[in-house]
Amino acid sequence: MDVAFLVEWLNLVLRWAHMIVGIAWVGASFYFIWLDNHLHKTLDPADAAKGIGGEVWAVHGGGFYTAKKFTLAPATLPPELHWFKWEAYTTLVTGLFLLCLVYYYGAEIALIDPSVMDLGKTEAIALGLASLVIGWLVYDALCRSAFGSDDAVLGGLLFLYCAIAAWALCHLFSGRGAYIHFGAMLGTIMALNVYFVIIPGQRELVKAKEEGRTPDPKYGLMGRQRSVHNTYFTLPVLFTMISNHYAGLYGHEWNWVLLLMISVAGALIRVWFVQRHKGDPNPLVLASGLVMLALTAMLALPRPSADAGGPVAFDQVQPIIQARCVSCHATKPTQEGIAAPPKGVILETPAEIHLRAAAIYQQAAASRVMPPGNMTQITDAERRMIARWFKSGAQ
Repeated sequence: MDVAFLVEWLNLVLRWAHMIVGIAWVGASFYFIWLDNHLHKTLDPADAAKGIGGEVWAVHGGGFYTAKKFTLAPATLPPELHWFKWEAYTTLVTGLFLLCLVYYYGAEIALIDPSVMDLGKTEAIALGLASLVIGWLVYDALCRSAFGSDDAVLGGLLFLYCAIAAWALCHLFSGRGAYIHFGAMLGTIMALNVYFVIIPGQRELVKAKEEGRTPDPKYGLMGRQRSVHNTYFTLPVLFTMISNHYAGLYGHEWNWVLLLMISVAGALIRVWFVQRHKGDPNPLVLASGLVMLALTAMLALPRPSADAGGPVAFDQVQPIIQARCVSCHATKPTQEGIAAPPKGVILETPAEIHLRAAAIYQQAAASRVMPPGNMTQITDAERRMIARWFKSGAQ
């Protein structure tokens, strides 16, 4: 069996599975946050006597539903409890397999950029895995430290830590590889929060109820804190999952700043949604998130080229594209490990090149992310030639 074909299908299946279980996890998380923030006093006085602290009524799919939350626990536990954990665990596992397939197996293309740091494949993989492990260990240590009791101080420290991580990753890997590892670090933290803190706290609650004792409140407080972190990490993680489509961000010279800014924007927008659930949205929070997005776009604007020289003709550019791009962007790619032209882009004929002129300029000249890892050795002079051709009308 052709290896490139097998890798392509493994990529498809893993990406599909990761998306499915990720939607299930995020959906359940968002729903329970919505649910907690929409609880009202019970309508039936008898429910209050049973220890029910709030309820919510809803209509969906042609039926009426009611959900009730106990202040602590019911008098008698039911024979079966549903635990919301497998969504998180399977998202982590499928994500790790996908990371290994795309960014480690194909490290030379997707992870290593010699212009950033000339890493060997083994070194790059080791650093990538280390970023996930260290990401969790430092985060967990901060949460369990004396700073963890003050949410404002802890939040500031976590922001600083994320800033350092974004800077470090963008100075180790290709922009694309750095962005996905930043998201993978946050995603790993989220899943391990579930495994090491949230679920153990829930098990302690159940165990205390079965043994007839009052549960230690620290487990509930820790679980709530980690759940809050998870919900604010969600939108930044989702952005990194689609970031490989946006070379203008990850290929920018200030890519780590853009990554941090758009992550802050996502967190602020998520804060506003949570406030909205509670019925007290602060428009300044939403405005701050949108302004941060606008500032990110402004910073990402391509800068005017200072290159001198007159217009460049097509017959000067076509040989560059033939030599540097067509090994991947062909009907039948000749580049090892590429089974089909990436994103369906083919650059074999003049008509196809003219049709993709703006994308060629953005990828090869403006953001300089193509070829990945500069595996076809395009020169700076050739990149400038492409830029001059495009800016002179791409004729």
